[in-house]
Amino acid sequence: MKRLYSFFLGIIAIILLLWGISFNIESSTQSSDGNKLVIYNWGDYIDPELLKEFTKETGIQVQYETFDSNEAMYTKIKQGGTTYDIAIPSEYMIAKMMEEGLLEKLDHTKIQGLEHIDSQFLNQSFDPGNHYSVPYFWGTLGIIYNTKMVDKAPEHWTDLWRPEYKNQIMMIDGAREVMGIGLNSLGYSLNSKNAQELQEAVDKLYTLTPNIKAIVADEMKGYMIQNNAAIGVSFSGEARQMLEGNEDLRYVVPSEASNLWFDNIVIPKTVKNQDAAYAFINFMLRPENAYKNALYVGYATPNKEAKAMLPEEVRNDPSFYPSGDTMKHLEVYEQLGKKWLGIYNDLYLQVKMYRK
Repeated sequence: MKRLYSFFLGIIAIILLLWGISFNIESSTQSSDGNKLVIYNWGDYIDPELLKEFTKETGIQVQYETFDSNEAMYTKIKQGGTTYDIAIPSEYMIAKMMEEGLLEKLDHTKIQGLEHIDSQFLNQSFDPGNHYSVPYFWGTLGIIYNTKMVDKAPEHWTDLWRPEYKNQIMMIDGAREVMGIGLNSLGYSLNSKNAQELQEAVDKLYTLTPNIKAIVADEMKGYMIQNNAAIGVSFSGEARQMLEGNEDLRYVVPSEASNLWFDNIVIPKTVKNQDAAYAFINFMLRPENAYKNALYVGYATPNKEAKAMLPEEVRNDPSFYPSGDTMKHLEVYEQLGKKWLGIYNDLYLQVKMYRK
């Protein structure tokens, strides 16, 4: 009987020991997770020194992961299974993720510093009231040109059709961008849902194809920096990097119409550490931090106090901080819906095939 009693005591002791180990592991994991922030962002899209400062100030460790497209980011978050406390998608993807319930609604009582954001960058159509996102960087779609390779600088979308630009234009590979150029050149909205306007845009783009040397993505930077083309059409952030690599390059935003894009901070449904997420948002909203980030990344900051800290030649550069008159004519890409997005993609494919 004693042996049986001792046996049961031994079993109980083992169970208690295993329970204790399990409890300690779980507590350690919870403690570790509570002291960690997982950020999902574009590559090289934040000053790494700011991440170190954030950790030093808050004690929160940062795990920084990157994506190379909005679609890749969306798929990873939608699939779930991976914890992301912060993500930084573009405006059209924010609208899509809101519709599909993939974002946490922000508690504005926990956000400090939203007053530093210029009002023109708040309450945009993709997120009225900024209930789901906070502005991070913004920019435009425009024309990069080489002063040594063109006799007359392009200033408007219609200039791209000049005969002297034959086989000289590097075009960004994007349905909304290329279709938008066609629409804007005719005075139409780049969010048009008018079948006749879209067909007119395609017909006009057909006539542009002799001037298009190639339709490319990231490799455009190398081509333009190395003087392999006279003209490129791309986003202002990409243009900034090109200009830094070649002093003969210039960037212009057509004053009549173009795209205004935003990358905003959101809290995905995959969030595990909301307190850390809000701490990061507040940290990045502080003007001195937004200023450091703008200097490092080179994109336009929506933080008005941070902009005021930038060198005069940067903050007064109309190519990257367009005038109020130009800003009035810029449009944000709206979420077109599955039907119209499919139409845009099909028409764009026709333009690409026409080149062949």
